[in-house]
Amino acid sequence: MIVRLSGGGRAPLFVYLPALLAVTAVWGWTFVLVKNAIATYPTLPFLALRFALAAALLAAVVRRLPSRRELLFGGAIGMALASGYLVQTLGLQFISPGNAGLITGLFVVFTPLFQRFIGVPLRPVTIVAVLLALAGTALLSGGLAGLGLGDLLVLGCAVAFAVHIVLLGRWAPHLSAPALTLVQLFTCAFAFALGGAFQFRWPSPSVWFAIAVTGLLASALAFLIQTWVQRRLPPIQTALVLTTEPAWALLFAFLLAGQRLTLFSALGAGLVLLAIVGHEAVRALQSRAGAGGAQPVRKNAAGGP
Repeated sequence: MIVRLSGGGRAPLFVYLPALLAVTAVWGWTFVLVKNAIATYPTLPFLALRFALAAALLAAVVRRLPSRRELLFGGAIGMALASGYLVQTLGLQFISPGNAGLITGLFVVFTPLFQRFIGVPLRPVTIVAVLLALAGTALLSGGLAGLGLGDLLVLGCAVAFAVHIVLLGRWAPHLSAPALTLVQLFTCAFAFALGGAFQFRWPSPSVWFAIAVTGLLASALAFLIQTWVQRRLPPIQTALVLTTEPAWALLFAFLLAGQRLTLFSALGAGLVLLAIVGHEAVRALQSRAGAGGAQPVRKNAAGGP
């Protein structure tokens, strides 16, 4: 299959799909990396170093100062992003990386709920997806009685990421995407550095590796790749590829962290994945058919934990 470029050229689809799939795979991998890193290193300094590294690399690419509007809106959006990463990383201390990846992915179905507050109609597919996702989360955690602090923290992360995406959709269209992302990354780095200043110590080589992967690959480089690919891929293909992140998180948790699923948790994982992928597939098809308000949810490239 051939994709037509904005400049009129043509390039094979297989150039773009693997690039975007690699980004989502790295995001899934980082759940295991981060859980291992914060087992031996404080959470706030880890996040501060991760986002400072990402911001430094992206600043070298952007090479211009943000405008006043980009600073204002980027700072506000960045605080929502920082809130999500904080509760997600804290939650990872208590639950498996695979479960964290699945629950984080629920931002896809939570986003339309918050879009309702800015006038976007709530569609039946979203209601069904939310019910499936909540049922899946309960099964994943061993029933409602099994929902623990870690599950609730990561669920809060999905809510924060949904708010982050709504704010992006509200304020970002008329601003520079690279500059806006740069401000968000610096906002996160500053907030985490401020909160964790007295906990800082020199990281071990394994923690530095996790910082490098999450800061360089999963944040800065992922943003550049995602921006490049999404200008060339049809929305339905982009949306479906991005929804594979929870599956990658579960796969890497199985391969690298020894996570195993019981019958009920496997059923829960299946329901969560069905809710995420099914919701995005239906919305992307509606978008292609011209249904108003049915744009698929686009993840910011600071993805992963």
